[in-house]
Amino acid sequence: NSYLLYMKKIVLFFGTFNPIHLGHMKLAHYFVSHMEVEEVWLIVTPQNPFKTNEVLLDDFYRLEMVKRACEPHAQLYSSDIEFDLPRPNYSIDTLRALNEKYTDLEFVLLIGEDNLASFHHWKGHESILKNFGLRVYPRQHLGTIPERFIKHPNIRFVDAPKMNISATNIREQIKSGQDVSALLPIENGLYLQKNNFYR
Repeated sequence: NSYLLYMKKIVLFFGTFNPIHLGHMKLAHYFVSHMEVEEVWLIVTPQNPFKTNEVLLDDFYRLEMVKRACEPHAQLYSSDIEFDLPRPNYSIDTLRALNEKYTDLEFVLLIGEDNLASFHHWKGHESILKNFGLRVYPRQHLGTIPERFIKHPNIRFVDAPKMNISATNIREQIKSGQDVSALLPIENGLYLQKNNFYR
């Protein structure tokens, strides 16, 4: 029965989203409109093991901004699954938790090219490749991508638009009093301003 063989495919977009911006949204939209996926889930990460020195806005506020950004869009969802998992948050642990919780869904991990260059340092990276697979979007990076990743059958390089907005720059601009509303999802401009975030 072909119906039983079909599993809904979900792209997982992990990030601290500190804050979520139009670059993130553009990428998420690209995946639901150009790829063989039904939904994109934006997983809000409380603590990235590779970004321990980043000044993070409280988890709840970052999640709230991602929720607000996703709400108007039918195939985009926010997820706080990592909030209840041990920290720092490792993608492999989150993927296993999602797999246990949603046995009828197929998950694919979305990462930037910069992360692929250091992917061999990730905890359980072999298991991620074997059981989930990667979609890689173009992103500026200085590292070299290992040859075995370039030709790997479970890694697909995607011609998605380049994200040329950075959360770090947005935070710096807010600090120096600039208006960043043009770089943020419309739902978050006022929310961010009203709460004085990143000032």
